[in-house]
Amino acid sequence: MSATVTIPVNPTLGQRFAAMDRSQRLKLALGVVLFVAIGIAGLVMGRQADWRVLYSSLPDKDGGAVIAQLTTMNVPYKYTEGGGAILVPADRVHDVRLKLASLGLPKGSVNGFEMMESNRFGMTQFQERLTFQRGLEGELTRSIQSIASVANARIHLALPNQNGFFREQQKPSASVLLSLHPGRSLDKAQIAGIVHLVASSVPEMPPTAVSVLDDTGKLLSAPPDGSAPNGDAEQLQYVQQVEQLYSRRILDILEPLVGKDNVRAQVTAELDFSQTESTTESHTPNQAADAGAVRSQQLVESTNGVTAAPTGIPGATSNQPPAQPAAPINGQGQTVAAVGQANAANSSSKKESIINYEVDKTVRVVRGATGVVKRVNAAVVVNHRSVTDAKGVTTSVPLTDAEIEKMTALVRETVGFNQDRGDSVNLMNAPFAAEKVSNEEIPLWRQADVLDTVRSLAWPLGMLVLAAMVFFGVIRPALRALAQPQPSSTALTDAQRGAQLDALEAEEPERPQLTGPGAVPQATEAELRLEDARKLTRDNPAAVANIVKTWMNGEAAA
Repeated sequence: MSATVTIPVNPTLGQRFAAMDRSQRLKLALGVVLFVAIGIAGLVMGRQADWRVLYSSLPDKDGGAVIAQLTTMNVPYKYTEGGGAILVPADRVHDVRLKLASLGLPKGSVNGFEMMESNRFGMTQFQERLTFQRGLEGELTRSIQSIASVANARIHLALPNQNGFFREQQKPSASVLLSLHPGRSLDKAQIAGIVHLVASSVPEMPPTAVSVLDDTGKLLSAPPDGSAPNGDAEQLQYVQQVEQLYSRRILDILEPLVGKDNVRAQVTAELDFSQTESTTESHTPNQAADAGAVRSQQLVESTNGVTAAPTGIPGATSNQPPAQPAAPINGQGQTVAAVGQANAANSSSKKESIINYEVDKTVRVVRGATGVVKRVNAAVVVNHRSVTDAKGVTTSVPLTDAEIEKMTALVRETVGFNQDRGDSVNLMNAPFAAEKVSNEEIPLWRQADVLDTVRSLAWPLGMLVLAAMVFFGVIRPALRALAQPQPSSTALTDAQRGAQLDALEAEEPERPQLTGPGAVPQATEAELRLEDARKLTRDNPAAVANIVKTWMNGEAAA
């Protein structure tokens, strides 16, 4: 009995792929293409940058300048729907903003004094003045827009041409139009600051020549005539501030005693905004002569009588004052002395003194202040006290009369209670209505965090599931069909065929097991055909070898 010699021939992957039918080849190729496409899409989406807003609501001019600069910097960008915002990768937002700021972008819709840098040759004096005025308006607009409550501003300056031939020079004026952020307002101090900012930036411009309006057309600044605009609204706002101040004081003094959210307070204040002015003139009583202040003094002195006629020889000697009378030498001397005594007896003198003293007088002018509190009415409600017993049961207990009286006294001292002006304070203790708190839990699939997580993972999970379906549904069956052994088409040499035929001829057929000593085995039809084939192989080995060769080459038998 000779052994069978087998020479294995392993087909290549290309031979196996060629041995597959057309449908299996198409399935395998389509599956590989889909799997590669899904992998590339997942890789691209995984590397896609997270976009963030660089600038929003830019004018077209600034938007074009920013886009041009981003293109120069090789920074990827895209627009939102409608072009309202420019988006760049999240990791480059701050870097790009700093670089654009160093280049002066975005400039904004308002141009300042940088307009003076682009003066062209041949510009007239009027164009220079107009450019300067526009630049000044732009600088003021930028300054006003830096205020937190102001969203946008426009300024119109009226700068008359000053001429030395005019006797009266016209003063400049300005108008400011403000657009405020929603829910914000400007107080009087901020409006006055805007007015003085504009007036101080333009020479010879008085603050009264600046008008400030809001986007509804309401005048915010004081008119030139000095009348206060919207006085009623300002008074109402002041009353509300006073009432809120009193209410806040009551809450601050009672909340530490009864707990937060256990007290409610409302205050009504009546204020007097009338303006009064009174003048008082008072005089002090008469004072002593030595204590008074002398305002003026006049002294008058007069003398009446007969004047003696001059005697003697005219000359210097006769004009000398009379000497002391001496003893008469002769009769003539006695006559002159007697005449002098007669004149002295007929003369008289008068002296008057007038002294005026200052009169003390006091003049007092009193102007009544506006916004004086005339009456205050306070209403306070305090919740019942919550008491927890030893078993942990919480009950609501009303306050005692002594506690209510003490709290009422505290409220009176807080609001400055004055019985003479008719103030009233009413404090009541009552249980507060408990608010029903809904404890309904939001389903897990409706929670915001869960929804955000699902949205972020939807694309990767979807790509993964699709890739698994393509692999297990298309590629794997094709790979299994490709892995199955296929009949080899390698041609055998004559020596190999002879060795195989010799081994086949020398092989003894298997005999079926006998059932018993007297039983005669019956050959089946397959065994008979196999015996005929063996006989043909022994009788004509060359013909059998040609038949086997034809089979292995895949040709039809002749």
